[in-house]
Amino acid sequence: MIIFIDDRPIKVISQKKAKSLTTTDFEHLIDAKLESIRPEKLHGHVLILNVILPTINKLFTILKEHDLPHFLSITLVTADRDLTEEQIKAQYKVIKAAGGVVRNEKGNLLLMYRLKKWDLPKGKLDKGEKSKNGAVREVEEECNVKVRLEEKICTTFHTYTYKNEHILKQTKWYSMEIVDASKMKPQIEEDIEKLEWMDRKQVHTALINSYSSIRYVVKRYFYEGEDKWEI
Repeated sequence: MIIFIDDRPIKVISQKKAKSLTTTDFEHLIDAKLESIRPEKLHGHVLILNVILPTINKLFTILKEHDLPHFLSITLVTADRDLTEEQIKAQYKVIKAAGGVVRNEKGNLLLMYRLKKWDLPKGKLDKGEKSKNGAVREVEEECNVKVRLEEKICTTFHTYTYKNEHILKQTKWYSMEIVDASKMKPQIEEDIEKLEWMDRKQVHTALINSYSSIRYVVKRYFYEGEDKWEI
């Protein structure tokens, strides 16, 4: 599980997986058994060991209440990853969404320019809607195309605040193949300025001006099975 808070990743991993980590990749190492989490320690890339439920409550209270301009990422190591992830979700109101990475016959990907950044088509699910159906609907509505659904790529989580309520948006991403792009055009009412097909090199260049969560999705699309979020 990776959650993006202000476009910065918080990753939950098991103790077994933590054995492959290198501590030199982190500016701060916190052992939750030995010390309490403090805002001044959340600087750069942070590794937190022995995470239990009170650790999660403390950490996310700090993240909600403090401005932490120098925090880049947090990796949480826990004995029970599923329970830890559920505890994180419990800190927020969860809204479900879905989106797609669309390719054409040349293997180029469809990117959209929205709110001055390159993005992928996605949106909130309707009540009772399945994520697969919602992903196709959102792509077709935002881009005015027809697509064929393929396999799931990954799930991302990102947080935001709306009317003083803390929201966690869960987005399931799917690979898609274009079926008909003859009438392709951006959905202006969704603030989409333009749509472009890009080859792999162009995608990597465009994603310099994007979001970490979108870079993560494209990374997983190109390098299926690699459990890394960097691109």
